[in-house]
Amino acid sequence: MLRTVIIFRSETMLRLLLLLLLLLPLSLLSGSVSLSPSEVCSALWGEGNETLRFIVWERRLPQTATALLAGMALSAVGLVLQTLFANPLADPSLLGIHSGASLGAAVSFLLFGGSFSLGVLTAGGLCLTVFSAFLGACGVILLLALCSRIVHGTLGLLIVGVMISFAVSALVSLLSFYAAADGLQQFIVWGFGSFANVGLEILPFFAGLILLALLLLLPFVPALDALLLGDDYARNLGIRVRRSRTLLLLIGGFLVAVTTSLCGPISFIGMAVPHLARLSLRSGSHRRLLPATLLWGGNIALLALMLSHLPGERGTFPLAAITPLFGVPAVLWVLLRKRRDI
Repeated sequence: MLRTVIIFRSETMLRLLLLLLLLLPLSLLSGSVSLSPSEVCSALWGEGNETLRFIVWERRLPQTATALLAGMALSAVGLVLQTLFANPLADPSLLGIHSGASLGAAVSFLLFGGSFSLGVLTAGGLCLTVFSAFLGACGVILLLALCSRIVHGTLGLLIVGVMISFAVSALVSLLSFYAAADGLQQFIVWGFGSFANVGLEILPFFAGLILLALLLLLPFVPALDALLLGDDYARNLGIRVRRSRTLLLLIGGFLVAVTTSLCGPISFIGMAVPHLARLSLRSGSHRRLLPATLLWGGNIALLALMLSHLPGERGTFPLAAITPLFGVPAVLWVLLRKRRDI
């Protein structure tokens, strides 16, 4: 029986990996401009005309890599938060980090009009938006870190996060009410979410930050397994619960801050993907759940990227209209399962 379970889980991981290897080239083929596999391969090898190389190297390759990394980051944070708060519906927006990034972006678009000058220092466009959104998200992370030293227990910290989210959303609404039409439109477009904001020159920096933060999660896998059984059990195993929880929140918050500042608020991936991993593995061990969650997150984000491309030259759908297609069924499944267990 044990051997059958191990083989089943190994086959599941292999299927997820094969699906990822299939979706990566398919995402390079999908877009408003129809390209054949031979044209994409030629462009990747530096051959073909300049327009073809621009489409593949400057557009599709960065979008594919960004979708993969963002999906992995948000799904990993969702898994960590669902374990820490013992809440199957927890996701990266729960602690107000998305709202903090939205406040930073709102300040950039609505208060400064997308550009800022201080003496000889000038910032504008995507650079200012990313910087402002990152500062807003980091501000919420630091506030949560301070509150974790005062508030005891995960429930209290969860309530603090929800209150921060409400307060920040109120500030964003106030800025939106007095904003000019152009700035408000830019902020709304940013709020739809997009994997196209990360260019080829920013991609190594973005990938380095995401991969570094994901590697920092690995030493906490035993602590996550212990926390599934409660704080007291984790302490008996020698886990420093408060320290582990604070560091996990900081790492998760950093992942959300980096992803949201560049891609905008992307909903439902962090909530839905961990449940897909649990359903496919039928295991609660984070040693298996974390890799499966990363693979599922990358696959779902790549699927969302491909579904966002409209056929022909009709443009793209916003990610905010695509990710609920995966998230809503997962939430309904969790609710129906809990009702059946009752």
